[in-house]
Amino acid sequence: MGDAEYGLSPEVVKSIACQIKKIREHKVEIAVVVGGGNIFRGMAASAQGMDRATADYMGMLATVMNALALQDALEKEGVFTRVMSAIEMREVAEPYIRRRAIRHMEKGRVVIFAAGTGSPYFTADTAAALRATEVKAQVLLKASKVDGIYDADPEKFPQAIKFKELGYIELLSKDLKIMDAAAISLCKENKIPIIVFDLSQPSNIMKVVLGDKIGTRVGGKEDG
Repeated sequence: MGDAEYGLSPEVVKSIACQIKKIREHKVEIAVVVGGGNIFRGMAASAQGMDRATADYMGMLATVMNALALQDALEKEGVFTRVMSAIEMREVAEPYIRRRAIRHMEKGRVVIFAAGTGSPYFTADTAAALRATEVKAQVLLKASKVDGIYDADPEKFPQAIKFKELGYIELLSKDLKIMDAAAISLCKENKIPIIVFDLSQPSNIMKVVLGDKIGTRVGGKEDG
């Protein structure tokens, strides 16, 4: 949503699409999980009295809107994409089928996963960890508004210390709130490293993919 308080920023969506296009030019297979917080936050609505399941389903629908916006931006850049939704809505997206998603990626298409896991009470983080596991991803990249994981909120505490690397257990025990416990545990179980980085810098996705030491790395095969 850029600097706005709500909705979509065409400039931001285009910037993300351009970064993804450059990565595809390196023949990297990419899948994207989008959230919906710029349009509707299920947790926030639930806290205000709405039924949690209903609020979560509304949040899932918001992710579909974001997925379609990203698809449009990618296709304007000449990148072939497929939106796959965990909630069936065949007029705008394919239903999520694991083997089909893998085949799309093998053919060079960017797959955008929408509607989370399709079930309430799960976050976009858990959806990302689940899809990463299902398509056998080598790494999960968590695009954030901060440049890594800190021991406190760096926007509130200027002296907060940034971690360059963390183990899965260490991240869980510190309860740093960067991802929910279910997502971290799923990545730990399947030995998928997580890299948390700042999305707002125009070339950061490419830097992470090329192995530059930015952001915070969590876990990996050496982490038990």
